[in-house]
Amino acid sequence: MDTNGTTRRRLLRLGAAALPLAALGSALPSAAHAAPAPDGGSATLRMPEESDRHARTYMSWPALSAVWDNKLEAVRGDIADVAYEISRFEPVVMLARPGQAAEARYRCGRGARHAIDVIEIPTDDLWIRDFGPTFVVGPGAVAGVDTNFNGWGKTGTPYAQPFANDAAAAGILLDEYQVRRIRAGFVGEGGSLETDGEGTLLATVSSLVNANRNPGMSQEQVEQALKAALGIDKVIWVPGLAGHDITDCHIDCLARFTAPGRVILDRPGAGADRKWIAVYEETRRALDSATDARGRRLAVTELPGPDRRLIRGGGAEFLSSYTNYYTANGAVIAPRFGDGYADGLAYTVLQAAYPGRQVVQVAIDNIAAGGGGIHCATQSHPAVPPVA
Repeated sequence: MDTNGTTRRRLLRLGAAALPLAALGSALPSAAHAAPAPDGGSATLRMPEESDRHARTYMSWPALSAVWDNKLEAVRGDIADVAYEISRFEPVVMLARPGQAAEARYRCGRGARHAIDVIEIPTDDLWIRDFGPTFVVGPGAVAGVDTNFNGWGKTGTPYAQPFANDAAAAGILLDEYQVRRIRAGFVGEGGSLETDGEGTLLATVSSLVNANRNPGMSQEQVEQALKAALGIDKVIWVPGLAGHDITDCHIDCLARFTAPGRVILDRPGAGADRKWIAVYEETRRALDSATDARGRRLAVTELPGPDRRLIRGGGAEFLSSYTNYYTANGAVIAPRFGDGYADGLAYTVLQAAYPGRQVVQVAIDNIAAGGGGIHCATQSHPAVPPVA
């Protein structure tokens, strides 16, 4: 495999999709369409619910000490642990820089049941949920949406970090697996997108209707771009909070669909900053008054966070959200933070929400100290739905 980024050969194969967003202008796609349907028509591709069947999980090997400082090796240990647990249920593909691939293979070792394959695609950090492709599916078809990752719009701020390799990774990965690439008409990240698989999207205003991603675009314009790229019928917006974390309050740390019409909501634990309690309260009000794309009221289950005075390694950036879990085939991979009562309650709530799956809790203190979690560190490649 060519691992030197977007070479001239790749540019020719990807065509206009490999050009910078600003260069495309009105050429941006207006909708995601599947291959022609059996009756000669064209079906709209839709972002699936994460709990649908996966072909594999993608992850990314942490690359830079400039990002993680002296925690890099410990963070790599957490990533290897998460990859191992997921490999009990489905294949894992780990992206790694060519010069770091051998170490990644050694640290990840053999999968528990399924393979952990390391492929040489340069990346800068581990947050593949955000810079990797967001997949959309239809009968007999799957495609990857490139959401034009721009480092969370943090250039020139204290949160800025290298992201050139991450920005190119979605296109290279889709090319490697010969999956059709769709260039979104907005800038965003996978962690800012949460769907029930039936046309309803949850999103925060703060992370998408933001001049650091989509300057000059109104909320209505961003919403239309989301609908077009992801096959969405309705967006339920919650306010979020801009400027207080690197993501501007991604939805995947806050509220998640467990099934159509059913949502888990993160409730900050004891010791949480008041501003995040206010975000929770605003989100609860928004969800209580919302209906989904099919007109259903939402059933909301709260998932209390740990006591921040008890979690290991703490710090202002520590993401103490159990809601940032990942659904693999037959499993829910969730964090464990060291508050025994809260860890146990999270297990119980998640097991009740996903009765047909095994809940597996993993200690991720080093990842969490960097402001992310298990969902942030994973991206699912859905299985191709059958043709009806």
